[in-house]
Amino acid sequence: MSTEPSAYGFWSLVIINSLVFIIFAFSFTRPQTVRDWRSLGAFSAFLVALFSEMYGFPLTIYLLSGWLQSRYPEVDFLAHDAGHLLEVLFGWRANPHFGPFHVVSTVFIFGGALLLASAWRVLYAAQRDRRLATTGPYARLRHPQYLAFVMILSGFLLQWPTLLTVLMFPVLVCMYARLARREEREVAAAFGDEYVRYARRVPAFLPRLDELFGRSGGA
Repeated sequence: MSTEPSAYGFWSLVIINSLVFIIFAFSFTRPQTVRDWRSLGAFSAFLVALFSEMYGFPLTIYLLSGWLQSRYPEVDFLAHDAGHLLEVLFGWRANPHFGPFHVVSTVFIFGGALLLASAWRVLYAAQRDRRLATTGPYARLRHPQYLAFVMILSGFLLQWPTLLTVLMFPVLVCMYARLARREEREVAAAFGDEYVRYARRVPAFLPRLDELFGRSGGA
């Protein structure tokens, strides 16, 4: 078993990484209502919990240390790379940053960030002009901003799963779904039949496959 020194206790990295992603989300969501702040706050809490275990104190690894050491005695779980638990559990012994879960997580995180940035530009312009957002990502989804948040959270969860974030994740998904439904009622009251027609045509959270890959038979 390796005797590498502990790779944790770097609380400055916890603060820096948390701030980077929270400020990024804040810059595009620009919360104004209590609901907006609640959404950003939940997202921020997930990130702080994640980075606290990633760089500060690996609570999950300590709680599971007995089981982990009995199953994987050759792994030094105080080494930072071992924190990529999915790679460890599925037998990936090379650099975890090139492991399948880490690669997928990177796609989710950057894809979610791009979707959030793109959606916010469209939504901000629509709100400024007092019209319904129906272009860009909103042409395919009614709530691309919430899908973007879930993609980012999913990416981090794949990259560095912890007991706390695993428990938080479904709560956040349910919260975003409730916020989306509440927003729909408000937008429907503001735009009436225009929004009803839009909602019938465009799905809420996941784009239709025929729109992603083209309608079969040229229909």
